[in-house]
Amino acid sequence: MKKIMLLIAVVFVCTAFTTIIVYPIDGYEYTGIKRLKRLELIKSGEIVEKQSLPEGAFKSYRDIKLNLKEKAADSLHCFFTESPEFQKEISDLFRGLDKSYSLTVLDISDVNHIKYAHRNETSGYQPGSVGKLAVLLGLFDQLAKIYPGDFDKRIQLLKTKVVKSGVWGLTDEHTIPIYNIETKKLVKRQVIASDEFSLFEWADHMLSVSNNGAASIVWREVLLMQAFGDKYPELTEAEALTYFKSTEKKVLTDIGNDVVNLPLRALGITADEWRLGSFFTKGANTYVGDKGGSIGTPLGVMKFLIQLEQGNVVDENSSLEMKRLMYMTDRRIRYAQAPALKEAAVYFKSGSLYKCDRSNGQECGKYMGNVQNFMNSVAIIEHPDNTTYMVVLMTNVLRKNSATDHMNLATNIDKLIRK
Repeated sequence: MKKIMLLIAVVFVCTAFTTIIVYPIDGYEYTGIKRLKRLELIKSGEIVEKQSLPEGAFKSYRDIKLNLKEKAADSLHCFFTESPEFQKEISDLFRGLDKSYSLTVLDISDVNHIKYAHRNETSGYQPGSVGKLAVLLGLFDQLAKIYPGDFDKRIQLLKTKVVKSGVWGLTDEHTIPIYNIETKKLVKRQVIASDEFSLFEWADHMLSVSNNGAASIVWREVLLMQAFGDKYPELTEAEALTYFKSTEKKVLTDIGNDVVNLPLRALGITADEWRLGSFFTKGANTYVGDKGGSIGTPLGVMKFLIQLEQGNVVDENSSLEMKRLMYMTDRRIRYAQAPALKEAAVYFKSGSLYKCDRSNGQECGKYMGNVQNFMNSVAIIEHPDNTTYMVVLMTNVLRKNSATDHMNLATNIDKLIRK
């Protein structure tokens, strides 16, 4: 009877909560992420706020599933067999577009007849914020080492371990949502050194609003998990600071590099396919340096997505939790903003990095770099009719904001797959 009542409650939440984008809809008690409590109050009518957001954004965390579990034992090469007709149709979408457009797309709507297509899939790009998925992987990899065989304790640590920003979170222009449960006030501002949030909340800030400071803070904690092992849960701020001040910078750099890159290697993703070489904020460079440079390829990131859907990234529970976190976007942008996707659940990460040189008088601006202008989109799309596919799109089109092209390609790819 209790199970029936729980299912009724979940259905009620899913149908009644129709004005805002959240992840998970019913996730405050599970995660402790305070902004989700505010969303509960909006649902109940205690806070009045009108927003117009896509229907596909209203899944419960209980509704999010892994799509390739029955293919969990299949090796990666099984998924990368080109489908000639599908390949031709995908290739035709790029006629007239810049040669820098690179792509992998995997249609898994029918897991017994998977279709793969690609374009310049091994070309390397600066991954930008897509690299935050590697930090997320590092986090769950270390949690599994601290609590092997006990996923509940990993979630409890994410929920209860509160850490301070310090200098690591500084110098990012992206704001974060800060909700005070007692006063019911929401403030959006940049991270400051005194900010304190749980690991779950920092991870939320890292992905939902792509805050660079939050990414460096999560990465810092992953480094500390590696350094202190099972002593990490009780580690104090003072002890952590002493460790950073007393440890040689090269040692810290090596550890920091390993904790986000070695889990990628364990998934069969090579250093030339995807790697991170530097933290996301200048503040982090007080203690750690850069190493090896950062690069991402459509092939490397697709390898990650496939194994995530198989449940092979760390383990099945970790894969599912990471997928849930990818659903937790503050708003849909670029590729994910395509109107064709409004009814679909979209698990998404976008990344960009641009550089300008105005000395020669060339046009240049935000997301319109004339030296480099990387824009990357990573998406898992799930339609109500069970059309399901994964896309990694990477571009470097100079002097042009490629967001519209990404959105238009999303529309055309969706139309092609659903025809």
